[in-house]
Amino acid sequence: MVQLFYGTFLTEGIHEGKPFCNNETFGQYPLQVNGYRNLDECLEGAMVEGDIELLPSDHSVKYGQERWFTKLPPVLTFELSRFEFNQSLGQPEKIHNKLEFPQIIYMDRYMYRSKELVRSKRECIRKLKEEIKVLQQKLERYVKYGSGPARFPLPDMLKYVIEFASTKPASENSASQSDARMTLPLSSAHCPASDLISKESTSKESTSQDAESTFSSEDSLHKSKMANQPLTPSRSFMEMPSHPAPRTVTDEEINFVKTCLQRWRSEIEQDIQDLKNCIASTTQTVEQMYCDPLLRQVPYRLHAVLVHEGQANAGHYWAYIYNQPRQVWLKYNDISVTESSWEELERDSYGGLRNVSAYCLMYINDKLPHFSAEAAPSELDQMSGEVEALSVELKHYIQEDNWRFEQEVEEWEEEQSCKIPQMESSTSSASQDFSPSQESSVASSHGARCLSSEHAVIVKEQTAQAIANTARAYEKSGVEAALSELKEAEPQKPMSPETDLAEQPEQPAQAHDAESAAQPNAEVSEVEIPSVGRILVRSDADGYDEEAFHEEYSRLYQLAKETPTSHSDPRLQHVLVYFFQNEAPKRVVERTLLEQFADKNLSYDERSISIMKVAQAKLKEIGPDDMNMEEYKKWHEDYSLFRKVSVYLLTGLELYQKGKYQEALSYLVYAYQSNAALLMKGPRRGVKESVIALYRRKCLLELNAKAASLFETNDEHSVTEGINVMNELIIPCIHLIINNDISKDDLDAIEIMRNHWCSYLGQDIAENLQLCLGEFLPRLLDPSAEIIVLKEPPTIRPNSPYDLCSRFAAVMESIQGVSTVTVK
Repeated sequence: MVQLFYGTFLTEGIHEGKPFCNNETFGQYPLQVNGYRNLDECLEGAMVEGDIELLPSDHSVKYGQERWFTKLPPVLTFELSRFEFNQSLGQPEKIHNKLEFPQIIYMDRYMYRSKELVRSKRECIRKLKEEIKVLQQKLERYVKYGSGPARFPLPDMLKYVIEFASTKPASENSASQSDARMTLPLSSAHCPASDLISKESTSKESTSQDAESTFSSEDSLHKSKMANQPLTPSRSFMEMPSHPAPRTVTDEEINFVKTCLQRWRSEIEQDIQDLKNCIASTTQTVEQMYCDPLLRQVPYRLHAVLVHEGQANAGHYWAYIYNQPRQVWLKYNDISVTESSWEELERDSYGGLRNVSAYCLMYINDKLPHFSAEAAPSELDQMSGEVEALSVELKHYIQEDNWRFEQEVEEWEEEQSCKIPQMESSTSSASQDFSPSQESSVASSHGARCLSSEHAVIVKEQTAQAIANTARAYEKSGVEAALSELKEAEPQKPMSPETDLAEQPEQPAQAHDAESAAQPNAEVSEVEIPSVGRILVRSDADGYDEEAFHEEYSRLYQLAKETPTSHSDPRLQHVLVYFFQNEAPKRVVERTLLEQFADKNLSYDERSISIMKVAQAKLKEIGPDDMNMEEYKKWHEDYSLFRKVSVYLLTGLELYQKGKYQEALSYLVYAYQSNAALLMKGPRRGVKESVIALYRRKCLLELNAKAASLFETNDEHSVTEGINVMNELIIPCIHLIINNDISKDDLDAIEIMRNHWCSYLGQDIAENLQLCLGEFLPRLLDPSAEIIVLKEPPTIRPNSPYDLCSRFAAVMESIQGVSTVTVK
């Protein structure tokens, strides 16, 4: 652990003018996020503090230090400090700043062995950054020109001056008119506006003329008159120009001004572009300073990213981990593992956009051979050689243990791959039509195997008992006794998948005699089977594996023929009982029985392992042409749905007896809807419909009475609670009942609930109650336009069929004698 995750670094520095040097060990290396844009900047800030790298030989520096990694671990972990304590608020806060990190980072620039080279490059970077700072100051003088508070780009200002100078003040003859007006007497300056407008009516771009020249010769007279007269504009409103323009300008002046300004503007724009290019070039030099091949010898590849979403006091965590063999990123979010991408990782990890960001990065040395996928074959060959050198006993033990582990991995992967499709299909399998295709057949095979494996695990104790019974029969009277018991139970015994069960003839008596005669010479061994006990079995009993299958088949066949009582349902005990009662195809029954004995949970001893291997071998012999996996999957889905309906029904009845009508109704409604889909395929596919309908009706009436009593209190909180019960439970349930084949009892119960609420219309109730009543009463009376939104209750899975059967018996016994709801 220490060698894998821990490294060392050296700290050199100056404290109060005195040099110091320390060696330290680190595991997760902490990095600050505030003030940095990427991971390299974080590392640079963490490795250098103070001015020691600027003045390495100047002992006048009071404080400064450098850190250098002396040994890096194979797995390098960076802890990003995204939390800080807000002193003013007195509470921690999360830092949401954006921080980029690469998929490959070269650690040479932070290694002690590269100290001299890195110091020289840091000095170069310092000088280049000073140059960039000077260049940016020069550039700012051009783009923010002026001496006042408002400053503008100089090229734009020159451009606007050129536009102003190029604007013509009047028409082509405006110059002559201006000269004529300059000779007019003073009184002409005060002529009516209409006369001025008539003189300038021939100009398309009429603008005002400069009036100040009119008063230049008589300025003193004008001032004396203005002193004795009220203030009036020098020109009338109609003479004012529509846009800024020179009053008088000659062509020579315009040409001169435009020539100078355009030349200055071009020169300034070129200066600005040169400054920008110089800044960009210097910045690129800084960025590529560490691209030296000598500083790219220690690559670390990003392997895992830990992500946090939320604030400092709460949130959700997940992780991205790179799968080297598949060359893909995987997202580990609670129990869900999904394939992801680098783009999704960037979006969730960089931060800056929302309250989700990475808080831990894990890099792996990209040059270590035992961390690369290419080294896997040679390592496997080495391990195989070591196994071959072991003794026969140890080799056999390892091979057996590896085989079991492979079986566990295979079944776990199948279970994970079909977990989501199973949940989706369990409620909709009855109404879906599966189209045969190559892809769907593969998915169906996985889903069917997952469901059948689950059913095999459920009945593992019954399987162990079947093995024990067969073993006792062998030890008691040999093969003949075992077979005779099976004949009395059921002559149609399942053989291998290649043989039709119904058409398999009985074995001749001579064969049984021969097998029975061979028994006394067989070895006897003692076997311990959980939930069964210790038994004696023959290690060489021919046909033992087959007879274990026959024993279980016959037992279940007889159980399916038993008449069910009000306190028991044999279908809950075993999937094959369900199949027998619903006349499932023979191939479905055969494969289900084989998978029951092929379950890995049977590996208690060598005999059980032998039976398990035989069953697995027979399963492999069943090809795609021998078994319709779509049909097989549908049968197991129906049984899973049947068990789910039973569990929901029992849970609903238990909650009803405890007075928890709201929770009970949720389970009963889902039980009824799912059960209706099963009953469409056959009367024995589901449970008795009348029981679910009875207690669903009772819950509705109880909840309606409770909602009405809360409504009558006129308390704001109570009224809201009552209305929520109506909107979230009662009205959606009524909609479901009406859309199905409604019975007379259900219809009468609905009418009672409606009449109860309609009775408030004739009463003197508060205004707020009237408003609430007006909102939901139309929906209660006509819910046909409602969108059904019901929250599915929590899933409850029984541990074993014995628990479920005993629970069924207890619940049914407790509700016996309760009469149905009679509605008058």
